[in-house]
Amino acid sequence: MTFQEEILQGIPSQLPENPTLDASVNRAPKRKEILNAPEKKLALQNALRYFPEAWHKTLATEFLQELNQFGRIYMYRFMPKHEIKARSLKEYPGKSDQARAIMLMIQNNLDHRVAQHPYELITYGGNGAVFQNWAQYRLTMQYLAEMTDEQTLVMYSGHPMGLFPSSQNAPRVVVTNGMMIPNYSKPDDWEKFNALGVTQYGQMTAGSYMYIGPQGIVHGTTITVLNAARMKRPDGNFSGLLFVTSGLGGMSGAQPKAAKIAGLVSVTAEVNPKAAYKRQEQGWVDVVIDRIDQLIAQVETARKNGQNTSFAYLGNIVEVWEGFHEAGIKIDIGSDQTSLHNPFAGGYYPVGMDYEEANNLMASGPEQFKEAVYASLRRHAAAINKHTSNGTYFFDYGNAFLLEAGRAGADVFSTSTAGEGVGGGGYKYPSYVQDIMGPLCFDYGFGPFRWVCTSGKPEDLDKTDAIAAKVLQQMLNEAPEEIKPQLSDNLHWVKEAKKNKLVVGSQARILYADAEGRMRIASAFNEAIRKGEIGPVVLGRDHHDVSGTDSPYRETSNIYDGSQFTADMAVHNFVGDAFRGATWVSLHNGGGVGWGEVINGGFGMLLDGSSEADDKLKSMLFWDVNNGIARRNWARNPHAMSTIERAMKAEPKLKVTQPNLVDKELLNGLFE
Repeated sequence: MTFQEEILQGIPSQLPENPTLDASVNRAPKRKEILNAPEKKLALQNALRYFPEAWHKTLATEFLQELNQFGRIYMYRFMPKHEIKARSLKEYPGKSDQARAIMLMIQNNLDHRVAQHPYELITYGGNGAVFQNWAQYRLTMQYLAEMTDEQTLVMYSGHPMGLFPSSQNAPRVVVTNGMMIPNYSKPDDWEKFNALGVTQYGQMTAGSYMYIGPQGIVHGTTITVLNAARMKRPDGNFSGLLFVTSGLGGMSGAQPKAAKIAGLVSVTAEVNPKAAYKRQEQGWVDVVIDRIDQLIAQVETARKNGQNTSFAYLGNIVEVWEGFHEAGIKIDIGSDQTSLHNPFAGGYYPVGMDYEEANNLMASGPEQFKEAVYASLRRHAAAINKHTSNGTYFFDYGNAFLLEAGRAGADVFSTSTAGEGVGGGGYKYPSYVQDIMGPLCFDYGFGPFRWVCTSGKPEDLDKTDAIAAKVLQQMLNEAPEEIKPQLSDNLHWVKEAKKNKLVVGSQARILYADAEGRMRIASAFNEAIRKGEIGPVVLGRDHHDVSGTDSPYRETSNIYDGSQFTADMAVHNFVGDAFRGATWVSLHNGGGVGWGEVINGGFGMLLDGSSEADDKLKSMLFWDVNNGIARRNWARNPHAMSTIERAMKAEPKLKVTQPNLVDKELLNGLFE
């Protein structure tokens, strides 16, 4: 059976044999036992409804075994036989190039080189799923291969509800993930309803088919580390600066690469050997060390010699913070990217137990494991505090570190009145959005724009890099002074991108750009496609952007008018993108800092060289950025106020409500 035939087949007509799973592939941890007997029966009913009754007896026993062994029903038997990877657009069967592009993006998210737990359909973050099971994958790919440009595929948390009549101007796919009734959006609710097979945690770009491998976060991480380093050394000489953090998984794996690009020495702790060595094989980590004394010695040598070496410590991050303090090693910059949005199901591993021991305990003794995690977080924070008292700059990397450490009773709160500390959360440390990404990027409209060359040709990516560089150079020559640093950093990034060997999976690139930059670059791409210089291009972005995400502990943490806890912006972005020309749109509960803590959305758009694509990209990209700037402007963020004024001058049809600033002394006088 060919690759195309397997996609068109959907659910096989004959029950396939169980596959032999490769032991070298990184597997998701067992999820905790949360369903009672009647709920397990319901989970089996829900799973079996994908298949003919003749198979139910065989599959019921098998699926119950999966549920008991893994805490979920993944339907491994229905994994496709052909390799899952991003192929060229023309290799996919179908009647719609837009649908073919979505198939390409889905397969890239599940590529074994890209995905964190590919057998469990998890792309990154420990639980960021593309689908809940392999039946959903097969049906979705079949629908995409069959659909026309006058239909829309509706996706409910990984489940393809079906194809519905629409129009050529409607999205081809509308995705929602984890959209729960608010009172049912706690972490254990995810465990329960995901085990039942009725919802999933799509993270951000996992469930929206827009993940492009660790490159997707490398650029943002580079911007963050670069600007953190500038706080320590404004002259730009970063030789010998030390950055310490943790996590080498799907997203966090970008950290050592970013630190190396920025010119720092870095140490990234990781408890999973497969993750650590995978990053070393990819060239994202230089050295893997499993002894703290050897790590200390080699780090000191690298600092003294001015070598910006990236070290992976195969062990617990708490050991690094404590060991470096005892040895008198000064850490200049520190953070954390463990998956603390998912602290009790594989996102954070407590100090004092090895990887396998922790994986066993989280399933067999969840309450005992939870206390071990909280004890570790208290110790983790205490060690960080010792370093910050000696001058370390520490920031929360939007992974819910401060949130969970605070819940654990760790010493992470400001001595000021709760609500008046950094970000209104009362924490003694800022999030990276508060100090760096928010004021320097988001408030000016700069965010993680990205594109994928659907031909699969590296030379097409080279051409798009050159096109983007040309546009940025033109903008730099014309830009106001306040955004020239951002344009300059991004111009340098795209010129150096190929040399940094960032591509894993699809031929993709990420570039922080504002609304004008995104529209001008996209228009130039579409013109090149029209001329036959490159193949069709998929546009997208991370949800972690100017407008895409409402998250009070991350993306909207530098909004201080109280609205950081509302989600109007992300929902409006999703809806507005849908009727302005997006090829597909998505809206998710959860992502980054956790289920119930964030609402976020994204889009994908296929450029095919047509005049219709020209109209759509201008309409949608303008809205996709300026919606968030308008909201940040209303929150009285100074840079956003000036940015929206420039946008209104450039586009006469844009008219945004602007705030009147209030004299704080007037208000203070009322409460004396």
